[in-house]
Amino acid sequence: MTRPGPFAGLALATSWLTVLPARVRTGPDGALPDGVAAAALRWAPLVGAGLGVAGGGLLVGLTLLGVSPLVAGLLVVGAGALATRGMHVDGLADTADGLGSYGPPERALRIMADGGAGPFAVVTLLVVLGGRAAALAQLTAAPAPAVLTACALATATGRAGFCWVARRGTPAARPGGLGATVAGSQPMWVAPLWWAALIAVGATALVAASSGPGAAGLGIVLAVAGSVLLAAVLVAGLAAHTRRRFGGMSGDVLGAATELASTAVLVVLAAALTG
Repeated sequence: MTRPGPFAGLALATSWLTVLPARVRTGPDGALPDGVAAAALRWAPLVGAGLGVAGGGLLVGLTLLGVSPLVAGLLVVGAGALATRGMHVDGLADTADGLGSYGPPERALRIMADGGAGPFAVVTLLVVLGGRAAALAQLTAAPAPAVLTACALATATGRAGFCWVARRGTPAARPGGLGATVAGSQPMWVAPLWWAALIAVGATALVAASSGPGAAGLGIVLAVAGSVLLAAVLVAGLAAHTRRRFGGMSGDVLGAATELASTAVLVVLAAALTG
């Protein structure tokens, strides 16, 4: 098989996580080159940041056109789902139904594979996506550069959670699918390194995009650190709980992790930037 290029992981992450038609060269049997799937997860936060900038730009544009903040927030949430083929939202819904089944792992996994949306899924989607739309609406009161930065930080932090869910020692909950492809593929240090980098870069960028240095700038730094750490705790808790309940991780858990983490970051930053 041809040795993959240095950006094959980025191309695969773009193909997996967005509707963009990025291509990765595969072998005659259609198999991915060794290591590319694992590399794609490590590139995922960068792809997420690009999606966040696009979403933030849409939010700013809709607001300038006179669209009400809440409607603009809902439209941005919908556009984000379209841009990712609804994959992460579906994962959040399936994970909620699986956890809500209170049955053995086999039953929970059957429910998750069913494709329907039960009451746990509906309530979870309303709370998480509704909370994100409301946070985006609140965020419209901030300067446009701060909106773009906050949205990029939120989506990048959400995708960084992939690397923790798929960390070494974590088995796949079932054979086949994205979960089995990437389970256990990430060194333990990858996700913490991404979270630390996002705190450093995000705090610097957000201070520059909003209030500048000083007391207000310190508050923003603390808000960025707090939001990313909160997202990390949510992802770690979800990963631990789903591993106990399902016997491992799956692609649905990856989607649930990114949706929860992204929303948490947006809620905290919206409060910090407009409070």
